[in-house]
Amino acid sequence: MNERDTKNKPNPLKDKSFQFALKIIQLNKYLTEDKREYIMSKQLLRSGTSIGANIREAQNAQSKADFIHKLSIAQKECDESLYWLELLHQSDFLEEIEFKAIHNDANELLKMLRSSILTTKQNIHNS
Repeated sequence: MNERDTKNKPNPLKDKSFQFALKIIQLNKYLTEDKREYIMSKQLLRSGTSIGANIREAQNAQSKADFIHKLSIAQKECDESLYWLELLHQSDFLEEIEFKAIHNDANELLKMLRSSILTTKQNIHNS
């Protein structure tokens, strides 16, 4: 398999993080335009879009340790996004139905990131 084939290989983590970022952008528009909430929504926009950016950086990692480091940053950004989502929900800026859908997406991303990190660490340990 050549380098081009690897780049075109399906990557559920990359795809899911990109779709999550798009949802965060839409949510930010809603929060700023409809709810007039600017502080927490900006924090969420930053952390929620950073997840995919760090996953993309991990694809070009110089080593497995660098790969783990980039995914670890994405994991932290995902956990931070969960915090902002929970805070927006508890402060009544997000209704239950709005909250649940995107919160579930973030939790799924977090699980995928943790699994990728653990698998890579195990691969390093076993080699």
